[in-house]
Amino acid sequence: MLDGINYWDELKDSPSQMEICFAIFANVLELDDQGEPVNEKFAERRAALWLYKYCTGVLPPGEVALQPWEVELY
Repeated sequence: MLDGINYWDELKDSPSQMEICFAIFANVLELDDQGEPVNEKFAERRAALWLYKYCTGVLPPGEVALQPWEVELY
């Protein structure tokens, strides 16, 4: 999803944007009873979706917009 997007240049001067990306990953990640992640690739994809939208201003085709609970900062 992020091929060809130089997101590091966009984020290096804006640590609060990096915080949101991390929050999305942490909010979406689910753990099993042993504390092992069960959906880490999905959580990565949702965080990458936010980076894509932040850098391009649009969602990738076919992707569902982020929900408020996904971007919540605690």
